[in-house]
Amino acid sequence: MDYNLMPTILPAEHFDVEADAAALRAAMKGFGTDEKAIIDILTARSNGQRQKVKEHFLREYGRDLIDDLKSELGGKFEDVIVALMLHPVEYLCKQLHKAMDGVGTNESTLVEILCTKSNEEMAEIVSCYENRYDRPLVEHLCSETSGHFRRLLTLVVTGVRDAPGVVDGEKAKELAQALYNAGEAKLGTDEEVFNRILAHSSFAQLRLIFEEYKQLSGQTIEQAIKHEMSGELHDAMMAIVECVQSPPNFFATRLFKAMDGMGTDDTTLIRIIVSRSEIDLGNIKQEFERLYNRTLYSAVKSETSGDYKSTLCALLGGC
Repeated sequence: MDYNLMPTILPAEHFDVEADAAALRAAMKGFGTDEKAIIDILTARSNGQRQKVKEHFLREYGRDLIDDLKSELGGKFEDVIVALMLHPVEYLCKQLHKAMDGVGTNESTLVEILCTKSNEEMAEIVSCYENRYDRPLVEHLCSETSGHFRRLLTLVVTGVRDAPGVVDGEKAKELAQALYNAGEAKLGTDEEVFNRILAHSSFAQLRLIFEEYKQLSGQTIEQAIKHEMSGELHDAMMAIVECVQSPPNFFATRLFKAMDGMGTDDTTLIRIIVSRSEIDLGNIKQEFERLYNRTLYSAVKSETSGDYKSTLCALLGGC
């Protein structure tokens, strides 16, 4: 990442795990639930602090905090609170499993999670997924996807990308030429060349390759992919390109699409706001306002309601 990360959630300075656990127990004990207390505590703690509260809650009360929250809450409010309580990698693994479980596959979720991660992040997800579901992630992916899209995701998941910061100017020219030869310069497209370069090169190297490509062909890599690719493969390659150029732009666009038109894609809304809140949600907010001339806060506020709205708005850190 070569931009200054702006999280919206930071560790609470005066963190008192015993007080938090007691307050959460009181909020759910007896008749009725104090939803505001739950929101105020959980949206003002880092995930690491929430994990400590969960551990203390089990030791002190002999109860699973997530199970208690599930029994007291419901709907999308429950979904976002449970998302906050899970370890970030565990949460993404659950989202990946949900995207592939049952009839049909949510390729858009696979692309958003897998094509935006570094090797280190990917290795954590792969390990957690197999531990949780007793099945290798790559095997599950292979059973749910096909063709060049499956090949690209397989390369990404197996962690073949060069280490961050690995850059070679001459190599960038060579690979830009290879992309040109595999697409614009020939009849048909050699998708395997695109897959190999987009999955292997570091993000810094890809940025240089894309610059060289524009010098070489006169058009951007985005234009080339749009002309040469279609379907899920197109979407996956565009996700990689957009994250090379600007991760906040990629996620801001995803959030806009989740709220655009009839209905709201709440699963995507929750996933991005929760998973990016301790990374770069502040940057995403800025980019959203730049792109769409309205604040992300106002957009979320108009698309959601009740305690669900209050939780998301708290995670956004106000307007």
